[in-house]
Amino acid sequence: MQHTFMKVFLSLSLIMISLSGFGQGTQLLRQPAISSEYIVFVYANDLWRVGINGGDAVRLTSGEGYESLPHFSPDGSQIAFTAEYGGNIDVYVIPASGGSPKRLTWHPDGDYVQGWTPDGKVMFRSSREAYPTRLNRFYTVAVNGGMPEVLDIPRAAFGELSPDGSMAAYIPITFWDPEWRNYRGGQAMPVWIQDMKTGALTRAPQTTGERHLDPVWYDGKVFYISERDYAANIWSFDPQSKTEKQHTFHSQFDVKSLDAGPDGIVYEQGGYLHRLHPEDDRTEPLEIHVNGDMNFSRVRWEQVRPASVRNANISPTGKRAVFEYRGEIITVPKENGSARNLTNSPGAADRAPVWSPEGDRVAWFSDKSGEYQLVIADQFGEVQQTISFDKPTFYFEPVWAPGGGHIAFTDTDYRIWIANVATGKVSAVDADRYAHPNRSMNPVWSPDGKYIAYAKQLESHFKAIFAYSLDAGKAMQLTDGMADCISPVWDANGKYLYFLGSTDYGLNTGWLDMSS
Repeated sequence: MQHTFMKVFLSLSLIMISLSGFGQGTQLLRQPAISSEYIVFVYANDLWRVGINGGDAVRLTSGEGYESLPHFSPDGSQIAFTAEYGGNIDVYVIPASGGSPKRLTWHPDGDYVQGWTPDGKVMFRSSREAYPTRLNRFYTVAVNGGMPEVLDIPRAAFGELSPDGSMAAYIPITFWDPEWRNYRGGQAMPVWIQDMKTGALTRAPQTTGERHLDPVWYDGKVFYISERDYAANIWSFDPQSKTEKQHTFHSQFDVKSLDAGPDGIVYEQGGYLHRLHPEDDRTEPLEIHVNGDMNFSRVRWEQVRPASVRNANISPTGKRAVFEYRGEIITVPKENGSARNLTNSPGAADRAPVWSPEGDRVAWFSDKSGEYQLVIADQFGEVQQTISFDKPTFYFEPVWAPGGGHIAFTDTDYRIWIANVATGKVSAVDADRYAHPNRSMNPVWSPDGKYIAYAKQLESHFKAIFAYSLDAGKAMQLTDGMADCISPVWDANGKYLYFLGSTDYGLNTGWLDMSS
């Protein structure tokens, strides 16, 4: 492809969602912290400040690196946060009114702010002294400088000290996948509460093996996020009475982070910030408006870089190629001609383009409507047909049938679908028995367009070769299941199927089986 580095006009817009009709302002506000006067939060990797009742936010930072994990000092005059400045992740502090960030840590390992000590030092998490059975510990560092000092807690990842410094509430370990909702494995920890003088340890109740997150202190109790009812909500635990209470009851979107201040709790849920008044469990969404230049999202000319090009596909004539670049579908000529952006939809994710057998059309998936649809257009992107799905999800790799009458594809639930291009009807063909990261169940059309072949897992976790007949409307298992078989390919006349098979598979069939 000779035009790899051509320039394409892309509107690389970061959509700042403003739902004024719902009275909630800007969405995608994260990691709030609260003082008696202000709330500080993260938006577009910068810190912003707003009054405790919402309103128009003021930007506090604008560095190229990301800023995260803001926390107010006990008197509310300063904000400590973690920032990626100068190629390293360290602890910084700024005045709550704004100002130049002051760097407090210099270790090459990452330092992540957790809060403040009662005497005005910043507490942070670091694995600077880690070894295999103990990765993270809490450290403190003075705002005026000096060497960090480790707290007398053997292992800690998330948490904070009580206002008087006598107790620490924390989660001992980090998670390799913090977005694994309703995880119930060994990384799901309850809140640990340690007496800093005696070392005595108390654990909050963990009745279903649920994960607890972000413990904070308020009115002598520990408030935290719990997935006990299969949606992340705010609970509290009283170390004195050993009683527990649920305070929020969200069901659609999880509570993602929280912080406590002198007069209540602020938390992130559904992309918005909310205040919780624990005395009566009253919650209120905050209407916050973020207005900034957002220079990175301006409409501009962007040079297409090979590392960002995905799902390249050559036309049947070999004269043009189509590929996906930053959510746009673009075709380029082999030699003469110009590049074409078929979608020009910067606010949508257009994915996985593929040419029709005749080369006169291109099909791809797009979420422009709000949910993913299959889009079919001419090679100029002007004459479009959309095929919708009853229960849309995420889809992979559309494949045209010879003749162009059907398109087969898979979804995130490991199902194979076939769409009739003429009628727009979509039918489920088969589903894999187990989830597997390799996603080997990829349909391959026969030369006459009457069958698809694919590999499917059996109860034994071996894969067998199957074929689905469009005329008969049923699937047939073609291999006996005694060998692991993958990658079916039809011969030119459609009489034979070739595939890879292993009769000596060894102990590696289960990708999550630690014994192998």
